Amino acid sequence: MRVTTSFPLGTLRDTPSEAEIISHQLLLKGGYIRRINSGIYAYMPIMLRVIEKISTIIEKELYKNDCSKLLLPQLHPADLWKKSERWEGYTAGEGIMFNLKDRQGKEFGLAPTHEEVITKIASEIINSYKQLPLCFYQIQTKFRDEIRPRFGLMRSREFIMKDGYSFHSSKEDLSSFYEKMGKAYENIFKNCGLDAVGVEADSGAIGGAASKEFMVTAAAGEDSILFTESGSYAANIEKAVSLPSKAVPFENFKDEYLKTPNQKSIFDICQKNNLDPSQVVKVVIFVAKFNDKSEVPILTCIRGDQNINEIKLFNFINKKFKSNLIHLNIVEDNALIEKNLINFPLGYIGPDLSDETINKNSNWNKSWIRIADYSASSLPSFVSGGNKLNFHKVFQTFSFIERQFLISDIRNAKKGDCISLENNEELQEKRGIEIGHIFQLGQKYSEKLNAKFSDKDGKLKNLWMGCYGIGVTRIAQAAIEQHHDENGISWPIQISPFEVLIIPTNLKDPNQKKLTEDIYKEFKSKKIDVLLDDRDDRAGVKFKDADLIGIPFQIIIGRDSINKEVEFLCRSSKRKIKVASKNLLETFISESKVMYNENSSS
Repeated sequence: MRVTTSFPLGTLRDTPSEAEIISHQLLLKGGYIRRINSGIYAYMPIMLRVIEKISTIIEKELYKNDCSKLLLPQLHPADLWKKSERWEGYTAGEGIMFNLKDRQGKEFGLAPTHEEVITKIASEIINSYKQLPLCFYQIQTKFRDEIRPRFGLMRSREFIMKDGYSFHSSKEDLSSFYEKMGKAYENIFKNCGLDAVGVEADSGAIGGAASKEFMVTAAAGEDSILFTESGSYAANIEKAVSLPSKAVPFENFKDEYLKTPNQKSIFDICQKNNLDPSQVVKVVIFVAKFNDKSEVPILTCIRGDQNINEIKLFNFINKKFKSNLIHLNIVEDNALIEKNLINFPLGYIGPDLSDETINKNSNWNKSWIRIADYSASSLPSFVSGGNKLNFHKVFQTFSFIERQFLISDIRNAKKGDCISLENNEELQEKRGIEIGHIFQLGQKYSEKLNAKFSDKDGKLKNLWMGCYGIGVTRIAQAAIEQHHDENGISWPIQISPFEVLIIPTNLKDPNQKKLTEDIYKEFKSKKIDVLLDDRDDRAGVKFKDADLIGIPFQIIIGRDSINKEVEFLCRSSKRKIKVASKNLLETFISESKVMYNENSSS
């Protein structure tokens, strides 16, 4: 293709102010995307080629695993989502589904995901175990009403995703296929030139018994990955488990109560009373909103040097009470006073808060749920809130607290923690970008949407389901995070918009012009992805744009064209060699093979 006639470059000289991370900056500066509105982008021709190459890699790997491609509707009737009991959670409050009503008043949502629709289809076409297993997938646009769209294609309102769904006759068959898809994902990311790692993850709103995320390590990642140096363990921070460091031994104060005026924070209490945070139990209050619109206050306890993992807390409440929890919101300081529930700030609440302390006019006074993290419940003695203004209390043991607590792991694992008593490896931490996620959904959706099959004995049973997602546009941006330098992008050759860029420095020179055309035609005849920068611009402008857009190889045609010689440059290594034009094709094929093999699973 020629830049002047069919492939205009829309490169920018200045860095757009809204771009916070390098990959977002380079996508905009390189003319790959154009911002239409917050979290909404147009994919320009050069970007679409990247997306198509990623999609091809995905499709080839899924074809090996007998997955069938289809295309599902993006507009979903609310009734389907209400059957799965996800409509309220996805549309109310901070829900991420764009929703609307048609002219007849019927409710619809723009698809953020497709579990309900594919399960409905499966319920209509799958009758017998003889049809199983089956796996369907699609590559299409998804919509999510992000509260704060940011980082370009990393967290946008409209994006391209591959989502797949498998159906099975048994839990064992689902588990086997899940592992198979995990291997397929590893191949896909490797073949895209990415260094990705699979980590244990929380299933979130999708649900299911097990899930695994695939992360690209990058400083700009929104997620934290905790892992051992040996590779024996890796998990997203939302899922990671570990043992906290040992608490500092606590020598009891003589008095039961400590006078702590204006000491509401862990820092203030410790600094002014010669305490270590591990000797303090902090109380955090949440309000849980359920699908039936009821609201229940949650009192949680955790050691003062630890932090509550809201995902773990959410999942524990949902599982323990077998309920459909929609939101879990932390209660900010003084909010309980404003609700006329207590008459002292949150910083003075203790784990032995009683129903009598709560204002009797509150509809919360008999419905409190109390949950303690192991880090708090295992302390032999500690300091915590005294349930009155300006006082904290010394507790001899957690068991002295009369209120019945549920005990669970609700803390954030962190760097430096050990995995377990048996494994004393310390956790390391890196930032990561999620590019793929696989789930064992089990029978969650088939049960609610009545998707059944007839087994060998003729009995009707719920289908077992798996779900497999890949962020196609996320892969493109994540690749830039891993492959760039101070001058611009340096694409892996597998997903680069073109394999080679021809740069004539002066097309007014007849020798350069003829040699340029000869090389361009030869490469095109061999079906090589080649772009010719035939603009009437200074060589410096072309070189700057070439480095910015990041095509793996550059052929620079200059004064040596009179001798039928060119410069052949590798973008990633910056290695430049002089090559006779008659040997150029052979040189490119040899160099590109090396690059493909370095970043390929086969």
